Amino acid sequence: MLRAQLKSRASRLSAGEQMVRRFISTALLAFYFAQPAHAELPSIRFDRIAPLGATAGTTIDVEIAGADIEGVESLWFDHPGLSAEPIKDKERNFKITAAADVPPGTYDVRLVGRWGVSNPRLFAVANGLTDVAEVEPNNDLTQAQSVEINSAVGGMSDGNGQDLFRFTAKAGQRIVIDCQAGVLDSNLDATMSLTSGGKIMASSSDYRGRDPFIDFPIPHDGDYEVLVHDLSYRGGLPYRLLITDRPYVENVFPRAVQAGQSAELMAFGRNFGGEATASKWQIDNLALQEHRWTVDVPNDLLQVGGYQFADHPSGHSVLPTAATCTLTGFQCQPTFPQGGIALNAQTMLVTDSVVTAESEPNDVADKSQKLALPAAVSGRFDEPRDADWFEIEVAESGQYAFDVYCERIGGVADPYLVVVDDQGNRINELDDYGHRINAFDGHLRDPSGMINLSQKQKYKVLVQDRYQRGGARYQYVLTIRKPQPDFYPAVIHGQNPGPGGTNLWRGGSVYMDVIIHQREGFNDEITLTAESLPPGVHSVPTVINNNTRGTFVLWADDDAADFTGPISLVATGKRGEEVLRREVRSYTRVDSGMNSSQAVRNLVIAVRDGAPYRLEWEQSDIEVELDAKEDKPVELKLKLIRRLRDWKNDVTIQTLAFPGNFKMPNGSIKGDEQETTVTLTVQKGTRPGRYTLAVLGQSQVPFHKDPESQEKPNTLVSLPSRPLTITVKPAPAEK
Repeated sequence: MLRAQLKSRASRLSAGEQMVRRFISTALLAFYFAQPAHAELPSIRFDRIAPLGATAGTTIDVEIAGADIEGVESLWFDHPGLSAEPIKDKERNFKITAAADVPPGTYDVRLVGRWGVSNPRLFAVANGLTDVAEVEPNNDLTQAQSVEINSAVGGMSDGNGQDLFRFTAKAGQRIVIDCQAGVLDSNLDATMSLTSGGKIMASSSDYRGRDPFIDFPIPHDGDYEVLVHDLSYRGGLPYRLLITDRPYVENVFPRAVQAGQSAELMAFGRNFGGEATASKWQIDNLALQEHRWTVDVPNDLLQVGGYQFADHPSGHSVLPTAATCTLTGFQCQPTFPQGGIALNAQTMLVTDSVVTAESEPNDVADKSQKLALPAAVSGRFDEPRDADWFEIEVAESGQYAFDVYCERIGGVADPYLVVVDDQGNRINELDDYGHRINAFDGHLRDPSGMINLSQKQKYKVLVQDRYQRGGARYQYVLTIRKPQPDFYPAVIHGQNPGPGGTNLWRGGSVYMDVIIHQREGFNDEITLTAESLPPGVHSVPTVINNNTRGTFVLWADDDAADFTGPISLVATGKRGEEVLRREVRSYTRVDSGMNSSQAVRNLVIAVRDGAPYRLEWEQSDIEVELDAKEDKPVELKLKLIRRLRDWKNDVTIQTLAFPGNFKMPNGSIKGDEQETTVTLTVQKGTRPGRYTLAVLGQSQVPFHKDPESQEKPNTLVSLPSRPLTITVKPAPAEK
């Protein structure tokens, strides 16, 4: 409720007040990023690629920027149709080739070099557009750069300036102008306007996240200008400007489909071709077009709890989020008889039940739409102040699971859900949901939870936007059912506080933060295992026992070969006697020091130069029998293998995301010592079962990037121990 009150207050601010606040926020972020960070061993940080995309079937020159990027000799893509080669005598520049058969969408590109693999940045691929490089000066109307319709301009913001582009159009053309920045990992907060003859015809700022978008029917033949600048006039921030009359989808309906079935969908958007029909739906008083087509819904997504995407789900809010971390679904791109494939993709929820369309009028409780359980309803807030009411009757008492999918499917509403009984008494209300742990941000505006209901009772369910907005963009999906305990596992690299890759130093270890969304009462053990590990790289089955957090550790042999490539993680658990096998989704940090995370298709690791030390347990697998009356201390021996000659600095030891019922004080391994004894306390009442734990070592290590350098300043090196698996046994029964 507090969040809702704050958002409500923010929505009442004047445009000027909002601009001032955003400027202050930008200044604070700039100050934050200017602060010194703790030194660690080098890890490639990929900050920027420009331009941000290319057209399939073409080759384009790009420039990279980041930290620790000396020695970067190649780029790694998550699609085989994308490749790159360095440009000779032009440091930090590459030629990227997008094969003609690369589907439109966004792709991860990573830097590969001496220090391993970097964090990814997004690279867009489109069909049917012409890539154009921005040419300066283009800061005023007399300097506006001429481009053709169906161009993709690779631009860079000017400090204290603006960019102008001129195109020629004919009356009746419907032009879409899409400034892609936030959705492609750029920090640009763009403002955009369209002018003709010095007159402003349209303007936009925050349409999709913080990116502007203009849909404009050309009123007369002539020249038109697009003006782009950062809200606070920061320079050096890339963007990709699409000026097109090709098919552009706003959304589709329904937004939920049943697994393993063929589904007919209706696309709403612009420039669908001569066979498209006009829609009753409008945005900014401009009618959308409609197009029907059929999709075959994958059946295996429910079996693994998967999500497949063409466009990275990065446009949900002003910051990148892991919003789709609790969504089982896929993205689809409509095709058109005359216009080819759409420029953008739409996210669909996959369910195991028949999908019902919301039916108006149901805007008051007395006109509630009756639903049979389990229910999956694809709905829309048709107009401002629209309220959607539904009626259910439950056959048995107990908990029922309610979910409203909106942000998870790319919607713009902020819904809440209320359940009342047949007397109108409020039973419960659900609102925002999701984990926000370190850099992993899966907290979102979608309501989710379980509510106790009584058998043979009728209930009414209200779904409404928190700010009572409505229209063509305000879609959602409501699901109601008896609980089906399940879980969504995710990992994000934990070694580096900012954007970075998962890099293993030979003889050492690296860890990833594990995040578990336990769904609908799931509380069993979850075991993560790694597949497709390269030779010399190891892990153990990692058990997370009724917890939302954990740590997954990889380690490399002293003689492991250099490697860069993807691996996969799988998680298993039980629902009764049924074994659940779930894909472990991988996420990446997008910005330093901020809760910003984004889905990636692959978990990519690299193996490189040797680690200065490693930590391992004398016994990596132990059993502990609980005591019914008091906590159980266990003494464990932790070994330190020093891999640097004459290095004798202390190594401090601290816990890594221990479950709350395991305690271990911080400690250290001193000077010449090769091991230490630590006391792990297992608290009474701990749930019997298996647990996998790791500790983190930190020490000052002499290091210089140049191995021949005589000066090697101390550098903080943080390395996790190899994992420890504990089997907790119940206390013996009292006689």
